[in-house]
Amino acid sequence: MPEEDDLLREVQEQFRNAGELPPEELEARRGRDLHEKEVKVVGVYEHARGAFVLLRDTRGRAMPIWIGTAEALSISIALEGAVTPRPLTHDLIKILLDRLSATVEAVLVDDLYNNTYYAKLSVRVNGKLMDIDCRPSDAIAVALRTKVPIYVADAVLEEAQMEWNED
Repeated sequence: MPEEDDLLREVQEQFRNAGELPPEELEARRGRDLHEKEVKVVGVYEHARGAFVLLRDTRGRAMPIWIGTAEALSISIALEGAVTPRPLTHDLIKILLDRLSATVEAVLVDDLYNNTYYAKLSVRVNGKLMDIDCRPSDAIAVALRTKVPIYVADAVLEEAQMEWNED
């Protein structure tokens, strides 16, 4: 099947070229005043294009983040307070942090660049605070399990906000 071969080659090329952002793109993402706003997770929703998690701040601005199926399930389970027979990946992360005496202090979705959201998990280990780069979906799933606040940079909220009615 020639069409499938072309698609496979294209996907492989994208993965081969994936990796660290070039310095000029990293620089384009830096230097914003964050003016962080706390948000709450409204829920996880299915759409024809896939799943998304919806965040909302105290001013009512809603922001969708498209996420994978596994992350959607993990976030939904955490929102419902359900317990699984075996730990999911985000449960395992919480267990590891607990056993290593590390604490998650907050999550920050700090950028939206080329239609990709960026987040940081703020973790305190031995009195030292570290910001760990991660996907927003993973950060949200861990934040819900560790019951820490989720923040979004105001500029990201402004850029990504949408109208949302829960009808």
